[in-house]
Amino acid sequence: MHPVLKDVAAALGDKAKVIKIDIEKNKSLGEALRIKGLPTLIIYRNGEMKWRQSGELDANTLISRVKEFV
Repeated sequence: MHPVLKDVAAALGDKAKVIKIDIEKNKSLGEALRIKGLPTLIIYRNGEMKWRQSGELDANTLISRVKEFV
C-alpha cells in the first residue's frame, strides 16, 4: 500500500494528511483502533471517524473516497 498512499498524498496535497502507522511498532494504537486486518484504511474529519475499510484499494478509488469528506 505504500506506493498507493504516496500517490494519494501527492494528489490531495494540502487538502488532507495521509498517515501510515506501523501497528507492529504501535500495538496500543492498533488495539485502541480495533484493527484486525491489514491494511485498515480510516478517514477522519475534525477528529471524528467518517469512513473505515479493511483491505487494499487502488489510488484513484481512495482519492475519490477521501474527496467525499474534504
